Amino acid sequence: MDSTFTYKCPSCDGPLKFNPKDQLFHCEYCLNTYTEEELDRYDKARKINETTKSSNEEVNNSANNESDNEAHDNTEADVNQNTQVDDKKIDSDTGKTVEEEQVMEVFNCSNCGAQIVTDSTTAATYCYYCHNPVVLTGRVSGKYMPDKILPFKIEKDEAIETFLSLTTKKRFIPKNFFNKKQISLMTGVYFPYWVIKARIEGQVETIGYQYRIWTVGDIEYTETKEFVAERQGSIVFRDMVKNALEKNTKQGFVEAVQPYELGESIPFKSQYLAGFQAEKRDIEYGQMNDKVKDELGKYSGTIMRETVADYDSLKRYQADMELSAIRTEYTLLPVWLLTYQSNDKSKNVYYYAMNGQTGKVSGDFPIDYKKFIYIALAVFALATLVGLYLGGNIG
Repeated sequence: MDSTFTYKCPSCDGPLKFNPKDQLFHCEYCLNTYTEEELDRYDKARKINETTKSSNEEVNNSANNESDNEAHDNTEADVNQNTQVDDKKIDSDTGKTVEEEQVMEVFNCSNCGAQIVTDSTTAATYCYYCHNPVVLTGRVSGKYMPDKILPFKIEKDEAIETFLSLTTKKRFIPKNFFNKKQISLMTGVYFPYWVIKARIEGQVETIGYQYRIWTVGDIEYTETKEFVAERQGSIVFRDMVKNALEKNTKQGFVEAVQPYELGESIPFKSQYLAGFQAEKRDIEYGQMNDKVKDELGKYSGTIMRETVADYDSLKRYQADMELSAIRTEYTLLPVWLLTYQSNDKSKNVYYYAMNGQTGKVSGDFPIDYKKFIYIALAVFALATLVGLYLGGNIG
């Protein structure tokens, strides 16, 4: 089972949270703040102390453990034999059975020891008992270690303020729609994406036509000139973003908050997850490789074809594109999410998302159709009265 870890304040041992506003790590207990470099130095010193302590304990207990090790070796052999029998049921990537991948998983909070229940893709969350932010270390390490992370730049208060400001501009939202408790549950989530950089080389060939039309007397003449037009070259694609989380494939509002300024992404460090939730990828790049190649090839051909100018029409388009280089980066991108329920009898659920870096928003809102009809009838009645008044004056 993966372990949990909470980034703690070097001064008071309280939990640390990343603050998007000043890009520092804050302790809500002693109010100290730390830079990324300061936390790195503290973390290195902590690991050295733990290693030294562990080594001393091993030396002191080595004599007593010899017999235990022999028993352990025998037990391990038995376990390996059992594992070989069930090998067909085990996922070679995760080491878990298919059944285990499909159920909720339980972890112990590193701070209070309480159990934390998550689904199979959660990588960072909160303990529901002590409310400390926890990182599920096994889900952001090894093959699941992200290459980069784009830290939040918009803090929660600003995200909520933007949400409220946006909704007040919507005239047909029901008055009883808002629930302050629900809005306060707006959550910052790092979602997994594949960021793709690629180079496409190739050529296109098309037939271009030029027409000249003139008239002599009652006769119209058309002159048609035919040309073979070719273009060849290479096109570099930077920062093509593809979703890496299965449950987001149907949630268009999350994709709608793009684009991100990916030049501000940094090498991944798990301390930026402190105070936020995070998801682990469950879509590998290999699953989308062919689709990405096809998309890049078609787009490259279209770009090259559009450079063919000075013709009245083009026909017989052919393209030969080849992917010459590609690099993928597993990246976590920030999104503020709010799932909210209307206060009316329908209890419909609505979703709202905000880009945690740029502030771009996407979401759906309820409509008070009674209010809409009343306003429409009022406008129609006013327009009718104005029309009758003007008609009477003209007469």
